Amino acid sequence: MDLMNFTTPLPIDAVLGDLAATLARTNTAVLVAPPGAGKTTRVPLALRDAPWVGEGKIIVLEPRRIAARAAAERMAHTIGEKVGERVGYRVRFGSKISRKTQIEVVTEGIFTRQILDDPELKGVAAVLFDEFHERSLDADLGLALARDAQAGLREDLRILVMSATLDGARVAKLLGDAPVIESEGRAYPVETRYLGRKPDVQIERQMADAIASALRADSGSVLAFLPGASEIRRTQTFLAERIHDPSIEIVPLFGALDAAVQDRAISPAPKGARKVVLATSIAETSLTIEGVRIVVDSGLARVPRYEPDIALTRLETVRASRAAVDQRRGRAGRTEPGVCYRLWDEPQTASFEAFTRPEILSADLSSLVLDLAHWGVSDPATLAFLDPPPPVALKEAAALLRELDALDVDGRITAEGQALRALALPPRLARMIVDAHRHGAGEEAARIAAILTERGLGGDSVDCDTRLENFARDRSPRAQGARQLAQRWVGQVKEILRPTERGEGLSTGAILALAFPDRVARNRGKANFTLANGRGANADPASALAKAPYIAVAELTGTAASGRILLAAPITQDEIEARFADHITIEDETSFDKSAMALRARRRKRLHAITLSEQNLPVAASEETARILADGLVAAGLERLPWSKPLKQWRDRVMFLRGAAPDEWPDLSDTALAASRADWLAPALIDKTSLSDLSAGDLSDAVMALLPWDKRARLERDAPTHFTAPTGTPLPIDYEAEQGPTIAVRLQELFGLNVHPSIANGRLPLVVELLSPAHRPVQVTRDLPGFWRGSYAAVRADLRGRYPRHPWPEDPAAAEPTRRVKPRGT
Repeated sequence: MDLMNFTTPLPIDAVLGDLAATLARTNTAVLVAPPGAGKTTRVPLALRDAPWVGEGKIIVLEPRRIAARAAAERMAHTIGEKVGERVGYRVRFGSKISRKTQIEVVTEGIFTRQILDDPELKGVAAVLFDEFHERSLDADLGLALARDAQAGLREDLRILVMSATLDGARVAKLLGDAPVIESEGRAYPVETRYLGRKPDVQIERQMADAIASALRADSGSVLAFLPGASEIRRTQTFLAERIHDPSIEIVPLFGALDAAVQDRAISPAPKGARKVVLATSIAETSLTIEGVRIVVDSGLARVPRYEPDIALTRLETVRASRAAVDQRRGRAGRTEPGVCYRLWDEPQTASFEAFTRPEILSADLSSLVLDLAHWGVSDPATLAFLDPPPPVALKEAAALLRELDALDVDGRITAEGQALRALALPPRLARMIVDAHRHGAGEEAARIAAILTERGLGGDSVDCDTRLENFARDRSPRAQGARQLAQRWVGQVKEILRPTERGEGLSTGAILALAFPDRVARNRGKANFTLANGRGANADPASALAKAPYIAVAELTGTAASGRILLAAPITQDEIEARFADHITIEDETSFDKSAMALRARRRKRLHAITLSEQNLPVAASEETARILADGLVAAGLERLPWSKPLKQWRDRVMFLRGAAPDEWPDLSDTALAASRADWLAPALIDKTSLSDLSAGDLSDAVMALLPWDKRARLERDAPTHFTAPTGTPLPIDYEAEQGPTIAVRLQELFGLNVHPSIANGRLPLVVELLSPAHRPVQVTRDLPGFWRGSYAAVRADLRGRYPRHPWPEDPAAAEPTRRVKPRGT
């Protein structure tokens, strides 16, 4: 059969000749063709008979297993054969190839392993990167490695990058200014209807309402886009309540489903029937679902986001990109005019990101760094990456790999690293299987790795043991394929490592801890856990894990301060101490107990941020404990210290003089004393372990020591504690008063005084609060002679009436001061 002459014309046919001619004269090219043009299934067939192919294979990369299988099926059908003959596929959990296979459709991850194991790609004539716009980490790495191999080993290797929505010029530049070929494509008109979004109604209910309404208003089958499997299941439930027509079939479509269920979703609906396919972004590209002319789009997508500071990848629900929603809309116009319902308002579209963010910018790069080390590259900048990997993520990845003994200090792959890479798993999980094998538990670890890498396998229980039990009972093709893959991992480890005697075995939690030592967690009560990496997380209070003293966490989501545990298993303290003896520290810690205002000493056994055990110890006083006690007392408040009245006044006197001459007197404010606690308070606490041990005298000595000796005599002279009245009565000076240093004195005791009371050699007048014989306030003055000459007369008239037995001379400045009443009869 001449593969250039197809019975069914497709838009891509118009550029096939140009493409073939381009690849005949150059080894790189970029093909940009819109959805539905036919590039995925038509281009490989058209190139198969090119002279430069010879006996070689054409490898076609697809981002997903379902797309790879569907593309192979369609190409095989086009040439009248079964899959596995001249067209085959190779995906995880299944392959259909033979010696006759000339076109091999593989997932991007499979190709990455293939080129890493065989850099020359013996027997491969061309590598076609389909749907490259999705920008998966494996696609970016695969292209970088293929380009490197082409430059250094295989100049004859053809590389073709194909995409529906792609900046072709940018990719062309990456490939050495490769030619760009564009296909006009063919798309039927699609009417777009914006439904808006109600923030107070869950998205699944709105999607169900929109789908039910679309089925009533329009003909044809429906393809609805939702962010994830959980939203699909809930929408399916709501639709079942709204749709009772037996001719309408509701089917889910997401990556975790068995191949048979996925195939049922993309197959045409029976004649006279309609289909509602509830899909994730898996259905945006590559797949053509027959009969679909209605698209209902939530506008949401679920993407992985790696957080280097907590070494976790979590799935995040975000707005889809404009390119993605345009792809989704186009699905309605593949075979006839269609309609697209969007659950947002039209102006919002402009705020969507232009393209889906490349995974390399937000992924865990530990596998990439390990693969590059195997390739012999320690600096990714030496390879052709469309977007260079972020330095922070690279640094975190290298640190993890060194911790796993996969890289040496110079970034070269170690023998242990080669053993981990051989398993085609994330390095943590490879480490788990290898270490578990050494303890005789390799098979158990491999089954755990299977459910960790295949979302939904074993159910969705938080308890890993429950998922393992469900996985063991599952007889679906997907589960059987996962068990076979787990056995291959075990077999690979046995080939690499010497057989070990079967030991006592490991619990599921202990096995998880081999992969995630930083996520061993201690229960702090009410289903709240502290992880070894310092993060907080909580479990479902109704689960058995909520009462476990310790668990090992495999999956969690949420913030660094408070996450939600998605998968974990119990682990005992004995297991923790046995497996992580090298990482466990014993620390004697002294801390301040605010409730007791005293020091407490404890001996703690810790695994990083979690405490395994602790015991009280006697506190041995020292300079270090004095510093801790000083810090604690100051934090509790300086007012808690045993201040005596004389010490308070002494401090007020110093601060009064400092107000007049700040450069000459020390700062004894609360702020300054707190800041300098190490200089004055800590030395006073060297032999003490609690506030009760600190006497008022100890505090007085410590505070007064802050005033230099040469200032002490001057303090007594310039800021005395008392003012002596003319009667000889010592009057305490209140330096804390708002109006300034103040004395309170009965008016008669100042008779005969013609100068105003003052301190600091007369430079600073005191505030004088004049009192009646009964010690009630009469007047406040800063000018006593002026008071005698002025308002005294009115005060005298009032006081004579109330206190007739006391002397009230007309000229107080010339009278004798007195503390007594007049003698009787005078």
